Amino acid sequence: MTIRNKTVNIGNLFEGDKALWMVLFFLCIISILEVYSASSNMTFERGAYWSPVLKHGLYLGIGVGITWVIHRIPCRFFGWIVVVGPIISVLLLFAALLSSGSVNDTNRWLNVGGFSFQPSEIAKGSLVVVVAWLLSVMRDEKGATVQAFKWILGFSIIICGLIVKENLSTALLTFMVVLMMMFVGKVPWKHLSGLLGLIVIGGALGYSVLAFTPESTLEKASELPGMKRLTTWAHRVRNHTEVPDDPLQYDLATNPQITQAHVAIATCNVIGRGPGNSTVRDFLPQAYSDFIYAIIIEELGLAGGLFVLLLYLALLYRAARIAGRCQRNFPAFLILGLALLIVSQALINMMVAVGLFPVTGQPLPLVSRGGSSIMVNCAYIGMMLSISQSAQQTDQTALAVVKNKKSNAEA
Repeated sequence: MTIRNKTVNIGNLFEGDKALWMVLFFLCIISILEVYSASSNMTFERGAYWSPVLKHGLYLGIGVGITWVIHRIPCRFFGWIVVVGPIISVLLLFAALLSSGSVNDTNRWLNVGGFSFQPSEIAKGSLVVVVAWLLSVMRDEKGATVQAFKWILGFSIIICGLIVKENLSTALLTFMVVLMMMFVGKVPWKHLSGLLGLIVIGGALGYSVLAFTPESTLEKASELPGMKRLTTWAHRVRNHTEVPDDPLQYDLATNPQITQAHVAIATCNVIGRGPGNSTVRDFLPQAYSDFIYAIIIEELGLAGGLFVLLLYLALLYRAARIAGRCQRNFPAFLILGLALLIVSQALINMMVAVGLFPVTGQPLPLVSRGGSSIMVNCAYIGMMLSISQSAQQTDQTALAVVKNKKSNAEA
């Protein structure tokens, strides 16, 4: 009897949707294995064999702890983020833009007490919460109202506008998630289609400028305020489109990331080389971060790469199922928005690794090496688990009502 009670108590530690917990744990295990393998260059430079993976494991442990704490918070309290989230995000983004230090020639990071983080990680989550709240409160019988569309667009322009100068890919990814949330929230199609038309026209113009403008003109334009990343964006677009017909013409010096990622995938021999047996990790820049998916395929084969993809798709599927069981609109839109944020970033990272998308610098959520990114994504998972727990309690209440009615009818 005592053993049984202990088992129940241990099971109660991890409440909410069990499939979401399984996805989180599988991604953490894969992350530790592949970061350990892909960090060989870092271990050689630092002379500490276990240091990178131990530090990464510590971040994952803290992240899972954050998940556990947040999943115990009732989802109704997440509405407070609508009040404080945008204010904190704007202040942090401004602080990063005005900071004197820079990483990789960008002012994306803030250092607080020796811990560095990207304010954009916090800002995009706050924006998703705000959008979910607006879609839930500004509704009529047809769906979200025009006022909701205007408010969402206003908040998105402010947040993404502060991100875009230093991190174009994150700004575009965040805005894409907002668009998908507005579509799910049934924003009036007249306004949404007009916005999509403007985005297509703007995207085509932007692509044309980056792809075809002479290099000298781009260099002069990059000296203008807020345009220092212009040449970097142009090089990434051109490196993606200007692919030589002869593989021997690849220049490892000018485009090592994509080339080495392709080598890693091409030499996986379908079944993979086995965990820890990568041969490209020593030559692939950011092998433990932006291009870790290429190392996963090289070591675990096509089946391993497909398994990681299915984990993210399973997360999105479970979020959709949980949203369908929510009795209130806010948690339903919120869990979908958070899932879209994680899965969209994962899909873009994977497409970059296999050559289907220009280099963006987006890490693979919950797998790539990092600190603030892991913790923030674990916080998103915790919120999703809290919402799933609320949906389960609603299901149990409804089931109890049905049983009571049935018992009364039989009596």
